[in-house]
Amino acid sequence: METKEKHDLEKDELTGDDLISGHDYDGIKELNNPMPKWWLWLFYITIVFAIVYFVRYHVMHTGALQDEEYENEMAEAARELNSLKTQTLDETNVVLLEDAANLAAGKEIYDKNCLVCHLSKGEGLVGPNLTDEYYIHGGSIGDIFKIIKIGNPSMGMISWKDQLSPLQIQQVSSFIYKMDGTNPPNQKEAQGERYVR
Repeated sequence: METKEKHDLEKDELTGDDLISGHDYDGIKELNNPMPKWWLWLFYITIVFAIVYFVRYHVMHTGALQDEEYENEMAEAARELNSLKTQTLDETNVVLLEDAANLAAGKEIYDKNCLVCHLSKGEGLVGPNLTDEYYIHGGSIGDIFKIIKIGNPSMGMISWKDQLSPLQIQQVSSFIYKMDGTNPPNQKEAQGERYVR
């Protein structure tokens, strides 16, 4: 009981004259109400941040300001746009890639996107057999590139031009081109016309 009375007494003392700051404006007395500690620490941190920011960006010039970052990103976007404009790889000028790195990249693309319909060795499942001499849309590297690029919705094959770059289509086309004659077991029956290379 004594502690409760002592606590109430301390509370009364805090709400008394000690909370009045002594400023009086037109009969209105100002209370001495300090800011919370967390708010003060946050304020101090922002001051330190501002000093570090000012020194780094305006005194030492070790970082790019917003205007410079914007200009750099716009220049990079212009370079990428120009490279896309000059990139004219399509079915009319595609060439067969025979080096191991590009064929490995083509296999990776094939395994990720084509394996479900054509199976791992190209023997065909929903999609046609890719290992025999018969092709529905032609068997040249340009024909293979074109069918991958535009797809064949009537047979369930989507267009890959939005998911794969022209180089990636060239790589997977070259990998598929090299499957011809591999003769895996359990091949799907021939479809299309014979194409002799």
